[in-house]
Amino acid sequence: MAATRVCLFALVGAVAFLFFLDGAAEARTVGTSSAQRRRQVRSLLRRLNMPPLATIESPDGDIIGCVHILKQPAFDHSLLKSHTIQMMPSCHPEGLSNKSNIASNPFTQTWHQNGKCPENTIPIRRTKEEDVLRESSIERYGKKWPWSIPNRFSIDDPDAVNVLRGHQHAIASAPEDGNYYGTQATFNLWEPIVERDEGFSLAQFWISSGSYPNNDLNTIEAGWQVYPGLYKDSHTRLFIYWTRDAYNNTGCYNLLCPGFIQTSNEIAIGGSNSYLSPVSTYGGSQYDITILVWKDPKEGNWWLQVGGHDLGYWPTSIFSKLVGSAASVEWGGEVASSPDAGQTSTQMGSGHFPKEGFSKASYVKNIQLVDSTNNLKSPSHVNLLAKWPNCYNVQNGTSADWGTYIFYGGPGKNPNCQ
Repeated sequence: MAATRVCLFALVGAVAFLFFLDGAAEARTVGTSSAQRRRQVRSLLRRLNMPPLATIESPDGDIIGCVHILKQPAFDHSLLKSHTIQMMPSCHPEGLSNKSNIASNPFTQTWHQNGKCPENTIPIRRTKEEDVLRESSIERYGKKWPWSIPNRFSIDDPDAVNVLRGHQHAIASAPEDGNYYGTQATFNLWEPIVERDEGFSLAQFWISSGSYPNNDLNTIEAGWQVYPGLYKDSHTRLFIYWTRDAYNNTGCYNLLCPGFIQTSNEIAIGGSNSYLSPVSTYGGSQYDITILVWKDPKEGNWWLQVGGHDLGYWPTSIFSKLVGSAASVEWGGEVASSPDAGQTSTQMGSGHFPKEGFSKASYVKNIQLVDSTNNLKSPSHVNLLAKWPNCYNVQNGTSADWGTYIFYGGPGKNPNCQ
């Protein structure tokens, strides 16, 4: 009997020792993984936070690095190593005008209170370690996740089922003639409520060519968004995005990867210093901002202008399908939430339906297309898409003052939203 107890104790001890070894091995694995992750983060930060020629501390706590224009992240792109920077567009589209009778948004940023970046530098918000560590994947930092991919093909396409989970639109699209060289639109500014940090709400336009199923979708995107997971707050911010392979490996928000070349020393794209203020109020004062992207007819680069400021460009060499013209252009609102969260109460636009009209619903107005002669023209008509109209909807119209326009948006989850 004593021998049996001794054997039993020995067996229990051996099992406990094995569990100890497994636990120690797991701890070493976790420790190694954590150390490796931090090394990857530091490597990314060295690339994003280029040595500045001057530093400005914003009253909101951000640090702005004034980086030499030739040292910006864009030139890390393998296709831009020998690129000669284009300091200004060769020309602007014909027909530029601002017919808005709404208060223009004064395009200033918080950090301007404490200084200005010198000539031949660009302002870049310094990325912090905690910004990157919030992401579950360092490789995906600053990129769109598969479930947040915009609609670049028919929403009824069976290939779109997994892509569009947790993702809803209320948009207008240009006629399908595949010969577009840019677009301009004026976006009503709001600060919608976003239900969860990993979700977002935005208003933007998409300039695109290629397709998602073929993994050769090229897009240029610009607008405003509320995205707590990326910016750590719920402010409305200017953003840009691009991809050349259907969001798989290329492209990112703002300047978080090589690609977009900034030329302006005045505006920091993205980051907590760049929120747009003031925003519109329901039934009260309305504010908007005009954004233009067009293909330079001489150099072929896709230039970005915001509020009358030329900010920089996407070089044509980083694209495969947008080397020439774009096949499609779309404008409107988009919300995204976790694909497993069910119907979301994230607001789109003002959070009210289009039928409520001016000062209550959100609008995109003076919608124009750039044609092959570098002229801005109103589209002959637009097609509307709102898969869940009882959640988010879109309506269109035309007028002498507003040209082609849409009202769009909605509250999301409500008794009629199924």
